[in-house]
Amino acid sequence: MAGSHYSLHLLAMDACGFASFVLLCSCLVFGKPTLRKERVHHEPELSRQLHEDNQSYQYDHEAFLGKEEATTFDQLTPEESKERLGKIVDKIDSDNDRYVTTSELKSWIKRVQKRYVYENVAKVWSDYDLNKDNQISWEEYKQSTYGYYLANPEEFDDATDQFSFKKMLPRDQRRFKAADLDGDMSASREEFTAFLHPEEFEHMRDIVVLETLEDIDKNGDGYVDEDEYIADMFAHEEGGPEPDWVKTERDQFSDFRDINKDGKMDKEEIQHWILPQDYDHALAEARHLVYESDQDKDQMLTKEEVLENWNMFVGSQATNYGEDLTKNHDEL
Repeated sequence: MAGSHYSLHLLAMDACGFASFVLLCSCLVFGKPTLRKERVHHEPELSRQLHEDNQSYQYDHEAFLGKEEATTFDQLTPEESKERLGKIVDKIDSDNDRYVTTSELKSWIKRVQKRYVYENVAKVWSDYDLNKDNQISWEEYKQSTYGYYLANPEEFDDATDQFSFKKMLPRDQRRFKAADLDGDMSASREEFTAFLHPEEFEHMRDIVVLETLEDIDKNGDGYVDEDEYIADMFAHEEGGPEPDWVKTERDQFSDFRDINKDGKMDKEEIQHWILPQDYDHALAEARHLVYESDQDKDQMLTKEEVLENWNMFVGSQATNYGEDLTKNHDEL
């Protein structure tokens, strides 16, 4: 399956279910239950090639930016770049100790990689923050998404099981609680981002795996067997032949998905499938930037060390293809 992220979407309905959906849309601001569209999530790719230890940063620029994006740097004077890069360094230094560690740089790069996620949340934030207190409570989300259903449950009696608000409401509440780290049932912007895009957050991985298992495990035994795995991606017509790609997926299941060869996938194997972590691109890039710029070899970077090597940083993932140098810094 292609790499993707959780998306808010509505599954197909029968005629009666669709009528109920039309009524629902007339009363909801944005509300859609958090359903999964595709399974596998991949980190945005950085180069797996080894970095070259030389004084030319063209490799970094083209490997991590592409030739067109790398030209963004050329639009700024060295003085402008250094000044704006210095402001970015202050943001990367999250504990304000005047040093940028590999961990801080890794966190920054990951945030930049998934900026699209934060932009998506920003677009829908006001639809859910009903009282405009810059928090989204569970009650606000529930009212926006399920308010009409809760007030008129009889209109949804004939909806298909896939489009069951009764099923999705407790599932959303469980995910909301997992994202709500301080347990106050009110989500900050970061917590709400984790709620809408759980695959992007380490502490939400168990929820991602559990929801995937619940979606695919039709016989309720707590595992995903080969037929359930295939049925999740291919609707087989009775008596009809399977396409070649389905046979390939069956081979994938037996060769790679079912790691312990017991004929089914448990939660650990499901996590290995949908959240592959064979290589940490952000960590590799962070280590490279520190190694190349750490003049005193204390494995940390001062602002001065970063600015001394400004040409490399401006063209790296740390500055999001140079865009951070031209955007409003408050957005980050």
